[in-house]
Amino acid sequence: IAYPYVTSFDELVAAVKAAGLVDTLKGDGPFTVFAPIDSAFAGLPHGEVDRLLRPENRHELVDILTFHVVPGAITSDQLAGQILSVETVEGSSVLIDATNGVRVGNAEVIQADIQTSNGVIHVVDRVIIPTAN
Repeated sequence: IAYPYVTSFDELVAAVKAAGLVDTLKGDGPFTVFAPIDSAFAGLPHGEVDRLLRPENRHELVDILTFHVVPGAITSDQLAGQILSVETVEGSSVLIDATNGVRVGNAEVIQADIQTSNGVIHVVDRVIIPTAN
């Protein structure tokens, strides 16, 4: 997925590269990506981003990043007024609450419906962490 506001996504782009997901996200799709802005990564515990970017933690990083991706192109008008549990590319489900704005897990969508050649991006204010089952 091409990010139109690259300067806002430096941390996300670095994480996607470290996880080896660039080609996956440039694939045919369609995908819906809940893209955390740089300040979302700053909200993680101190040292967590550096830890996740280490090669030995690649699997965990892949899980976190693919938890932000949903198959299909889902726009905000398709979500409006609903509470849904949606399966992510990571394999588990995330709760989307679109009854008052749009929340995805613990993150709020702060910019919606950025169209890309292979899907749609919704900018979120937090990194969404999959919960262990």
